Amino acid sequence: MTIQSPIAIAEGSVPVVDLSPYFSGTGADKKRVASEIDAACRSIGFLIISGHGVPQDLIDRVDRTSRAFFDLPVAEKEKCHPDNPDVWRGYYGMATSTLSDTIGKVGDLPDLREYYTMNNPSVDRADPYYQTDAARIIFAPNIYPAGIADFEAAWSEYYKAMETLATALMRLFALALGLDEHWFDDKIDKHMTNLAANWYPDQHEPPKPGQLRIGAHSDYGSLTILKAEDKPGGLEVRAADGTWQKVPIVPGTLIVNLGDLMAQWTNDRWVSTLHRVVNPPRDRITGTERLSIAFFHQPNYDALVECLPSCLDAGTAKYPAVTSGDHLIMKLTKMQEVARPS
Repeated sequence: MTIQSPIAIAEGSVPVVDLSPYFSGTGADKKRVASEIDAACRSIGFLIISGHGVPQDLIDRVDRTSRAFFDLPVAEKEKCHPDNPDVWRGYYGMATSTLSDTIGKVGDLPDLREYYTMNNPSVDRADPYYQTDAARIIFAPNIYPAGIADFEAAWSEYYKAMETLATALMRLFALALGLDEHWFDDKIDKHMTNLAANWYPDQHEPPKPGQLRIGAHSDYGSLTILKAEDKPGGLEVRAADGTWQKVPIVPGTLIVNLGDLMAQWTNDRWVSTLHRVVNPPRDRITGTERLSIAFFHQPNYDALVECLPSCLDAGTAKYPAVTSGDHLIMKLTKMQEVARPS
C-alpha cells in the first residue's frame, strides 16, 4: 500500500491514506499505514483519510442539524452564546474572532465565519479530575439550541465517533514515531477536545482588503479531523515552498492535520502547517455557502508535552516542556472575541 499520487486526486500535495488495514489487518499492516502517515506528517502535516469507519448517516445527521442551526435568526443563535467569556462554548457570530491572532498577526481583520462549538458530552462530573478550577472552565456544560430535532443526539454521537477515530490516529502516530502503540493513551483519555461547525455564508458584500473566511493559522493541539465540502472559497495549506495549495475534497474521506503540540512533541520532525480558508471568487455571489465540521483533538489538560526521545536530534529540544492546558490557554488569550451584535 502506498500513498496515492497527489496529482491523481487533485492539484495539491495532500496524500490519501487508507486506514482500513489498521482496523482489520495484521501488525505489519498497521506499521505500513503508520509509515504512510509518517511520510505525510513529515512533508506537509496534512492527510486525507479513507477507511475511517465513521458511518455516512451519522455524518449526514450532523450536517443536517448544523445547517438547521445556522439557518436560525441571529437572535435565536445568540441564545447559545456563553455568558462567561472564559468558556469556549456555543455560538459565535459573524466576524467576531481572528484566528491569525494566535500566530501573532495582530491587526488582521476578523474572520468571515460564524461558528458553534461543544465539548465532551459524557464528562463524569463526580470525578475529581473534572472538579478543579481549570476543569470547571474547560469542561463547562454544553449549550445546545432549542427546537432543532436530533441536534444534541447527533452531535453527541458524532463527538464519540470522532473521539474513537482520534484515538486510533494517535495510536498510529505512536507506531509511526517508533513508540508503543498505546504510548499516548494515558495522555488523551480525558482529552479536552472541542467539536466545532464553521459556517461561511455567501459573500454578497465584498470582503475588505486582506479579509478572509479564516486567516492563516495553525491548529493548537495534537490533530484536527475535518469534514468539509467542495465549494468555492475553500481550505488551502501553505506548502514548504511558500505557495498556497488547495486541499482536495475527496468523496467518502475526512481531512486530518497536525496541531502545534504534535510538532512540539516531535521536535518539528512533523509539521503543524499554516492553513487558511479563502474567499470565493467575486463572480460567484451565490451558491458558495460552506459548512465545515472540525474535531480539534486536544490532549488532557495536565498532559506534559516534551520532546520524544526518538525525535531528540543532536540531543537538543527546540521547545520547553508545556502542559496541554497551559498551551491552549496561551493560544486562546491571543484570540480575544471582538464586538458582538447587541
